[in-house]
Amino acid sequence: MAEVKSTFRLVNGDQVPSFTLPDGAGKEFSLDAVKGTKGTLIFFTCNHCPFVVHLAKALGAFSKEIAEHGVNTVAINSNDIANYPADAPEKMVEFAAASDWDFPYLLDESQKVAHAYSAACTPDFFLVNDQLEIFYAGQFDSSRPKLDQPITGDDLRAAVQALVAGESAIENPYPSSGCNIKWKAGNEPPYFG
Repeated sequence: MAEVKSTFRLVNGDQVPSFTLPDGAGKEFSLDAVKGTKGTLIFFTCNHCPFVVHLAKALGAFSKEIAEHGVNTVAINSNDIANYPADAPEKMVEFAAASDWDFPYLLDESQKVAHAYSAACTPDFFLVNDQLEIFYAGQFDSSRPKLDQPITGDDLRAAVQALVAGESAIENPYPSSGCNIKWKAGNEPPYFG
């Protein structure tokens, strides 16, 4: 597995693009409908990436923790499901249930949302404020598959705490990293590579 880092094309204060996408069962959700009163964690993910699998259960618990502070979570799968059937909608439903994800897990089949966010890897995290402006784009924590480091969520937790407390955004966060988003042939974005 090749490790790819976030691109950081969206920076603190940038308005994030809106979206309306279906979940694995076909129910549509808009960003406006899922956003939290204090903020929203948007992350790009999939079912089969070892970096995602490594964090999946911790992300389920973390989403519950931050929801208590008015920060909702939404996950987006932008992988090419034709060439990566493990990421197909019905598998998304299974993966979310097994990971105890009680937040929307949406399918970006056109990959337009991933392009709009300049997402590059799975997982790729974007924490936005109540005005849907980027507050933090960076890693969950420093743990990675096959590294002997505990999963803590410390980096993202510190960002959420700062957001909820009305403090300044974290400067120069360490980028998230994982497997590259599986782009459809000819759909690779110009920022990737």
